[in-house]
Amino acid sequence: MEYANPIARRDFLRIVATGAAGATLAACGAEAPSEARERRRILLAYFSRPGENYHYGGRRNLRVGNTEVLARTLRQRIACDVHRIQAEDPYPAEYEATVQRNVREQEADARPALVRPPTSLERYDVVILASPIWNVRPPMIMSTFAERYDFSGKTVYPVTTHAMSGLGDAREVYAEACEGARLGRGLSVRGERVREADDEVDAWIRRTRIDR
Repeated sequence: MEYANPIARRDFLRIVATGAAGATLAACGAEAPSEARERRRILLAYFSRPGENYHYGGRRNLRVGNTEVLARTLRQRIACDVHRIQAEDPYPAEYEATVQRNVREQEADARPALVRPPTSLERYDVVILASPIWNVRPPMIMSTFAERYDFSGKTVYPVTTHAMSGLGDAREVYAEACEGARLGRGLSVRGERVREADDEVDAWIRRTRIDR
């Protein structure tokens, strides 16, 4: 088709070019939300107890609990939301008193009440559950937390601080409590070494590719 008016033809070409550019920008804009949806959303939920703690056979008073130290290290390296799991009835600052309470809770299969737990974990694809290991398993409050939610389609990573038990029974506890979840590779750090655990944390992140 030919145009009798050169100006009209130039206007037509400009409109076509502008429309094509707009379509390209619109297409790019449509891809961005899709990319954002594909990025894994991570929650780091941790329980930590300050106060008198086991330390190489003795006792040491900690202003910040070992698991909180580890949670802070993880948060520096992984883009995630963080929730601190807290008991309505706080655990004692004294080590032996906490040991005795934990034994009672384990024997009773107790579920200690929580302070302001999240209403839902629906928006997350990955949940890191971090806690100490008490008497070979995560504290019973971790079961209280895990059993509240639907973990279908999510990946759960157990993270623990410990004296000598490693992950203990954490994988088994969360396999039962986090119904529908896939269990990822766990991370365990000895409590006395948690403040120098950067290399262990970095190696775990590389192996799990949790930040991808």
